[in-house]
Amino acid sequence: MDASVATPAIARVLIDSPLPQLDKLFDYRIPPSLAEQAAAGVRVRVPLRSAGRIVDGFIVETAATADEGTVLSDLEEVVSPVRILAPEVWRLARSVADRAAGSAADVIRLAIPKRQVRVEKTWLAARAAPGSAVAPAPLDGYEEALGSAIAGGRRLALDAVPRLVRSRDGAWLGHWALTMAAAATRCLAAGLSAILAVPDYRDQEQLLAALAAALPGDRIARLDARQSNPERYAALLSCLGETPMAIVGNRSVVYAPARRLGLIALWDDGDPLYREPLSPYAHARDAALIRQEQQGCSLVLLGHARSTEAQRLVELGWLEEAGPARRTAPRVVLTATQTGEGPAAQARIPSSALREARRALSLGPILVQVARPGYSPGLSCAACDEPARCVNCAGPLGLKGRGTAPSCLWCGAIAAPWRCPHCGSQRYRMLGSGSQRTAEELGRAFPGTRVIASDGERPLLRVASGPALVIATRGAEPIADGGYRAVLLLDGERMMTRESLRVAEDCLRWWANAAALAAPGAPVLLAGVSGPAATALATWRLAGFAAAELADRRRLRFPPAVRVATVSGDPDSVERAVAPLGVLGRTDVLGPVELEPGRVRSIVRFDYAEGAEVAGALRSQLIRSATGGPRRPGGGRAAPRLRVRFDDPEPFS
Repeated sequence: MDASVATPAIARVLIDSPLPQLDKLFDYRIPPSLAEQAAAGVRVRVPLRSAGRIVDGFIVETAATADEGTVLSDLEEVVSPVRILAPEVWRLARSVADRAAGSAADVIRLAIPKRQVRVEKTWLAARAAPGSAVAPAPLDGYEEALGSAIAGGRRLALDAVPRLVRSRDGAWLGHWALTMAAAATRCLAAGLSAILAVPDYRDQEQLLAALAAALPGDRIARLDARQSNPERYAALLSCLGETPMAIVGNRSVVYAPARRLGLIALWDDGDPLYREPLSPYAHARDAALIRQEQQGCSLVLLGHARSTEAQRLVELGWLEEAGPARRTAPRVVLTATQTGEGPAAQARIPSSALREARRALSLGPILVQVARPGYSPGLSCAACDEPARCVNCAGPLGLKGRGTAPSCLWCGAIAAPWRCPHCGSQRYRMLGSGSQRTAEELGRAFPGTRVIASDGERPLLRVASGPALVIATRGAEPIADGGYRAVLLLDGERMMTRESLRVAEDCLRWWANAAALAAPGAPVLLAGVSGPAATALATWRLAGFAAAELADRRRLRFPPAVRVATVSGDPDSVERAVAPLGVLGRTDVLGPVELEPGRVRSIVRFDYAEGAEVAGALRSQLIRSATGGPRRPGGGRAAPRLRVRFDDPEPFS
């Protein structure tokens, strides 16, 4: 051993704790017995003197000496020799947490699953074999834009081709999946890894099928919440080696270890499933943006409909916009603009749509997209028209199936027998049709035709090419071999009435993704909807709609033109938290408003340039709230009274 290199004597450890006051590195002395094992990235157990107990943590870095006069505790144990916390993941976790006034340990908990001892021992015992050779696949329609972006580490907002294609093994897939798979082969052939994020398991199945046709199996790693703990841990360990990998998963895959990272690609970044429901609530897109800057890889946001967040980055020049060499668009028909239909044009299923469906059924399956699952998504009193509500939580009542008792759509409580609290009537009327009722009605309209329902309770991934009526809720549409011979988009007006800043953007994305499942030349009928979103779908100028939507939000100072943070808690805590923010330039505080007795919420709006200052100020108040609260009778502090969420997706709801 080189005597000039000092043996590390100090380990700087991140404690695995959600408490904001512990979100820093603690110094511990490395005892001689652990000197060979204590390295950056390993799991350890350390004493926490303030709590008088042993806690878990990760060594983030080591040092030769500590500050003079500092008395340190010893590391208790090195749990595993595996350097499971990669340096690039630590840098990302720290930056993501700082941006959202959160704790790095919370981010790392999303990135690193619980240790699986057997899996780890098997991985350590196995010899690291070189990965199979990879040949770059052609980037069909994107050779110039995407190929140069991957080679040069550039950032793209990429318009997807809205059609189905057949992979080399015969599976029908969205064109976007083959595009992402081909981009991954380019990276792996160059000795770089690729991280490919998709919203849910349906998209993941398509992408994995596309990758399986283009890459050897030992070059694909899958990381997602549907895996068992051993499977996910084994996949994570496979990413720690030197072999470049195509790493596929849902929102947390952006935290996967990959030292030589060539590409981060997100499919349909506007999907709400990318929003992390756990603290610090960071969106996968925001984490990907940070990681791209840190590691200098290329970044691709691919989708049919562009999100307003991506459009903002395009207008700033931070993302380049690109599309396929040859423009392709579905044949969209707006029934609201058709003339000569009379009262039938105002029906839930216009007569023109029924005619198209009858013609298309002789050729193959047709898709009917509906807003809600179940039988009836709402009920009202048949006597006084008052909406039927749950007695437990005041949520709306609906019917899950024909002949079933009413149940709450929020808490699931059964409301049988039901009685109107206003007039006492026991009769109710159904409001609207869910997927099951729609299937029943269309089955009567098309006797002898096979009717298939697909929703959250009965999910389907694929249907055959024979004639069939496929009734699917938004986002649950299965792929039809060769594409659907017609697509009917129902309940558009109901979808557009949802109270949300993003309602028009979300509807356009749902409709565009369903339209992309149509066979070439097949009609896509949007029933009963007009306006900018419907026009954008019919003309397939989806980026233009995102630009107009962003311009409107910029005038109103709504996200994503500005950032927002919601601050909730007891009135005194919220007032103390937002008071220092008034001195910042373009920061304004809305509220507080009462959420429930003793609990209020304020909304902070601020420019992106002020994000670090706002996050730092609110972070200090979170620590103050966590450490200055009253003590419990048995010892310890009461739960923090303050809650902060940055970039809340629905801050004004």
